[in-house]
Amino acid sequence: MKAIKSFINYLLSSQKDYYNGLKTLLGFWPGNLSLYKSALRHKSAAQEVQDGFRNSNERLEFLGDAILDSVVAEFLFKRFPYKSEGFLTEMRSKIVNRNKLSELAFNIGLDHFVDVSKRNKDESLQFKSIYGNALEALIGAVYLDRGYDFAKKFTLNSLILPFINIEELELVDTNFKSKLLEWSQKENKEIKFVVIEESGLEHNKKYTVQVSLDEENIGVGEEFTKKKAEQLAAQRALDWISKNNQHVE
Repeated sequence: MKAIKSFINYLLSSQKDYYNGLKTLLGFWPGNLSLYKSALRHKSAAQEVQDGFRNSNERLEFLGDAILDSVVAEFLFKRFPYKSEGFLTEMRSKIVNRNKLSELAFNIGLDHFVDVSKRNKDESLQFKSIYGNALEALIGAVYLDRGYDFAKKFTLNSLILPFINIEELELVDTNFKSKLLEWSQKENKEIKFVVIEESGLEHNKKYTVQVSLDEENIGVGEEFTKKKAEQLAAQRALDWISKNNQHVE
């Protein structure tokens, strides 16, 4: 029934090109078009709608992050019935880390749909997390538009199963914070993680964590939990170290 209503919305819409583009991206006709537009609107292109609130994709990103975590957790729980909680947690972090999500976003062509201000276009190519964030927001939009079961199928069948090799992922070390701290101890360097900003409401907070190397800032991460923000900041710090010709094993 929802599919029929969505197709009728398409027939009656004056934005058929946009509908067709989303149909190609998603694999189904979107129902509530405004949800998907919100999901694909970066904060740099957002406008104030009420009392300082801007209509960016950050709220949908928060929701999509929770849906994605739930779907991936169930998938791994069933896929690995005899593995420990620690193993499942690590595998989930490998799938939902910002780099992997950005990679998935590019795999499905989401970068062509994200609404970013002209001033931020170049930055969006440098900081690809913009697209990983948009992917989470898209999952949130699918959930609100079609329900949890549909969002679960979309996440598994359109994102995880086609593009992620679980066996290969098992062999990847993605505890970036641990890797960074091990390197600093070996090289006798001082590494600090500091929360430099907390934004949003109490139940919808985003944490910005900064990593410094001997008092020099070398990485920043922004996520909905401190742990995820630290991992993202550590990953970017390791990239900085590598680019500055310092070997990290």
